[in-house]
Amino acid sequence: MYVRSGSFRRTDHGTSRRSVAVRGLGMDAPERPARSRLGSVRTVTAPYCTVADCIAEFERCYPSSWAQPWDVVGLTVGDPDMPVRHVLFAVDPTVDVAREAVDRGAQLLVTHHPLFLRGVHGVAETDAGGRVVATLIRGGAALFSAHTNADVACPGVSDALARAIGLCDVGPLAEPDAAEPGNGGLGRVGSLAEPEPLGAFCARVAAGLPATAGGVRTTGTPERLVRRIAVCGGSGGELIGAAARAGADALVTADGRHHHVLDAVNAYGVAIVDVAHWASEWPWLRDASARLSAGLAIRGRTVNMTVSSLVTDPWRWHAASSWPPERPASGTVPGTA
Repeated sequence: MYVRSGSFRRTDHGTSRRSVAVRGLGMDAPERPARSRLGSVRTVTAPYCTVADCIAEFERCYPSSWAQPWDVVGLTVGDPDMPVRHVLFAVDPTVDVAREAVDRGAQLLVTHHPLFLRGVHGVAETDAGGRVVATLIRGGAALFSAHTNADVACPGVSDALARAIGLCDVGPLAEPDAAEPGNGGLGRVGSLAEPEPLGAFCARVAAGLPATAGGVRTTGTPERLVRRIAVCGGSGGELIGAAARAGADALVTADGRHHHVLDAVNAYGVAIVDVAHWASEWPWLRDASARLSAGLAIRGRTVNMTVSSLVTDPWRWHAASSWPPERPASGTVPGTA
């Protein structure tokens, strides 16, 4: 589902849509310097960049045809002809992130997760989705998402995760659905330089990813040695079988569910290392911004890129249990005997 809306007032009856967009962004001419909230000044040179230029580059890197059938990717808010001087990248299109985009003076917000995955019949500001749309429209910013198409791209979300935790010799975890150049399928597998205890590896993962309340947890014992590691940014628990077939000692992913993980532990000898969904996908933002910047530079266009540091992981606090507990008596729960 796409919601596309213009953001600018018509100032006279003889003005074209493109020039209205320029005036709506406070630009008298494409050469006018743009100042971000952080104080940096970057000159926008003619021909100036548009939302459509950015979309074309994203389509080259993350073709929308690679998205899952249920997914909704692409332009959600904004006019393709809007000029762009500043792009903000984030995992989630929350109200706070939309406000950050406007406050930073960004004309394009790029998120990994789509704003709407189900049918929407209105965008009133009585709910979060409507407030995001309204905030962006009032602030003159467009919204674009690259989701499951970025998950399978090579390099994509899982490649960035593998690099963040120090894996080498990284390759596809399983055969991709689409045998096309640049499509590596879901998940990656690589190796550590040397085997290390699972506990030390979990500490490595925690250090390589942004901090969250939930941190890192694992199904294995901390003393167990691991070296070959499978990863999947986001919810990748269904890849446990592929990880086992690839000879992985551990699978790093997110959103582990009780029954699914319990079955996986009983079926495979692979430790599941569970991290926050947001944290597992955040490293991709820098990759995406670098690819967009490089692609636009080839066309002679220069745009300021910023990666949001707002933590949109919904979990905010963690009261740690006393772990590991003393060995309980048979048939009792630790701490209740």
